[in-house]
Amino acid sequence: MTKEKKKFKPSFRTVLTVITLLLLIYVVYANFNDILEAINHLSETNILILLLLIPEQLFMYYCCGQMFFSYMAAKKDAKKVSPWTLMQVSLELNFVNHAVPAGGLGGLGYITWRLKPFGATPGQSSFMYVLRYVITICANQLQTIIAIIALLIIGGVPTAGIWVIWLTALLSVGIIAGIGIVVVIASGKKRIEWAAENGTKFINFVVRKITFNHKPEFLKRATVDKYLNDIHGDLITARRNKKILIRPILWGIVYSFFEIATYWIVASSMGHPEILPQIMVGEAIGSVMGAFVPYGLYELGMAGIMVTLGVPISLATTVVLMTRVIVLASTIVSGYGFYQHSISKIGRQEKAQIDNDNRN
Repeated sequence: MTKEKKKFKPSFRTVLTVITLLLLIYVVYANFNDILEAINHLSETNILILLLLIPEQLFMYYCCGQMFFSYMAAKKDAKKVSPWTLMQVSLELNFVNHAVPAGGLGGLGYITWRLKPFGATPGQSSFMYVLRYVITICANQLQTIIAIIALLIIGGVPTAGIWVIWLTALLSVGIIAGIGIVVVIASGKKRIEWAAENGTKFINFVVRKITFNHKPEFLKRATVDKYLNDIHGDLITARRNKKILIRPILWGIVYSFFEIATYWIVASSMGHPEILPQIMVGEAIGSVMGAFVPYGLYELGMAGIMVTLGVPISLATTVVLMTRVIVLASTIVSGYGFYQHSISKIGRQEKAQIDNDNRN
């Protein structure tokens, strides 16, 4: 009797590792020319000032993690975590958001899985993920208003660039109003039920067509109901007990200002700390553009706004380019190892449970 050869079937974590590596290679390849140009510009910088980016970036990611865990702690839903674990999760999330070109959806899926051992449901993780962006967007508008006031006081706005001030003001008002409308819509139970019903039907319809009816029910209504109700429940809780939002908001404001500090440190290393207000306005408009335009145009838009506000084009493009490359490099170096360590655990708990059941 001949033994049948076992077919090689790679585990999910092996497939995920390979896919991540391929995406990582693509990201480096797509930015290779920028990386070489940034290296050439290193001779123009004060390396000692540039080294301040190391503690600055680490503390920035710590603030990002605090937005999640301080909210969970306020609700008493989170297990106690060390500052090291908190920053590690944040570095992993930052890596996923850069390595997976999915408009933030990759990060949402990852953080949902990653926060599960800490006591967060998928709906709660989604609410916290959206809450993080809402806080940082609002903080961006705050810092933009501060920058505009500073520019107007010092007379740092060229006549040709006055339209940028009006555009920025309109964007700030529009963004804050838009967030308010979304909160009102998401607060209604009937509207949540309507979204669950029609969203489930639409996604199942699309998947059925794509798979030629091989997958008739991709989403189950009960699962979608629980997911959206978790989000709805957290939103209602936050509206009724606004105190639980105080710490996440404060950490979000600090995080937002440290994001700006990344560009400012690079500019300071080149001998131009005075362009901080232009960086703040440029980053605010660039981040809005980044939500709607293809990858890479965020930086182009930011540099363009800075030039319109009086920054020399060579300085604006160099600061933005170098910051982008430095952030990309630090993301890979600081996040990939932690990410790989975490996904190596996928399936271990399930396997341990199966082995335990078999022994019993």
